[in-house]
Amino acid sequence: MIPLHPETVINQYMNKMISVYGIAYLVLLMLVIGLLCMYPKLELHLLLNSWHTEFEDTFFKYYSMLAEGPLYVLALLPILWREIQITVLFTLSELTGGAVLQVLKHTFSFDRPVSAFEHYGNAMLPLVQGVDMHHSNSFPSGHASTFFVFFTCCALFLAYNYKQNHQPGNSRKWFLINASMLALLILAALGAYSRIYLSQHFLSDVCVGSIIGFMTPCLFFFFAKGMITKISNKLYQLKR
Repeated sequence: MIPLHPETVINQYMNKMISVYGIAYLVLLMLVIGLLCMYPKLELHLLLNSWHTEFEDTFFKYYSMLAEGPLYVLALLPILWREIQITVLFTLSELTGGAVLQVLKHTFSFDRPVSAFEHYGNAMLPLVQGVDMHHSNSFPSGHASTFFVFFTCCALFLAYNYKQNHQPGNSRKWFLINASMLALLILAALGAYSRIYLSQHFLSDVCVGSIIGFMTPCLFFFFAKGMITKISNKLYQLKR
């Protein structure tokens, strides 16, 4: 048997790490689609939003706000370490995903939960104090998309960084990176769920938002790495 070239082995490791994130996301997506098929839209929202505590109210209220500014700031931080590529990938993905989101939002113009439940009998919609409720353009969720764009970019560059600094036989690092991949997905999923918890979106809204947020950085990373590198090099030269 012809031994594999070291670069080929490293590429395989990188692809396996990305697969951990991708497969875990697909499993989560299948579970979500199953729920969407099993329950009516409004009943499912009440099912997913039926328990509230003071801690969860505070946590999800402020965690959701990360997609309104803080994640954009965090995406700029790699510039300090001359890692402009991840910032470029996030920017391209967010702009592209945002354009798709706006087209869909204004094409469908679905009601948000607070409006939809006005005509749903005597059901009480749990709300969180201090949250400014929106009434229209529910589908899909922009916050869910932003959360998934950011954490998918992090997962892609975590695997890419491992490729660049690969240390053969370091199984502990391999385990930690795979665990980090799953942690990133959990953080993205929590951001998406926060929109349901706050009754700003339905599960279908955050599901499609997550698909957009997951797909756009993956497509740019795998099919436009040359363009990302070119833009990054130009920005780095301007910075100097």
